[in-house]
Amino acid sequence: MTDQLITLEAPRILVVDDEPFIRDLVREFLCMAGYEVEIAGNGNEAMVLFENGRFDLVLTDLMMPEKEGIETIQEMKLLAPELKIIAMSGRGGGGSFLNVAKHLGANAILAKPFDHAKLIGTIREVLGEDFFQGGE
Repeated sequence: MTDQLITLEAPRILVVDDEPFIRDLVREFLCMAGYEVEIAGNGNEAMVLFENGRFDLVLTDLMMPEKEGIETIQEMKLLAPELKIIAMSGRGGGGSFLNVAKHLGANAILAKPFDHAKLIGTIREVLGEDFFQGGE
């Protein structure tokens, strides 16, 4: 029997949010936990990155200018039905938008504001990452 080297790449996550503070904070949380992260400010930017890259999970806000999260989720799911998506929202009416996102294919939903532990726990749950220890 031959020895095989097993390497685990860090999961790649695309964070989509029009609020720079939220985007940067989430990126920092995820990088500290050992994930590889790309960011986009709206659905149009996200689609360009998505079509030219490989992502294990997309974390998207729902209420954004140019292309909202619901439309972005639908387009991504058409291109990659197996893609894991977490929808997040905190603006008025966010709860109903989150329910629509879940119905359209989001694997999980997060209501803003959320804390570091809730974010990382939801990501691990969606990705099924019992093995991934990260650097929290």
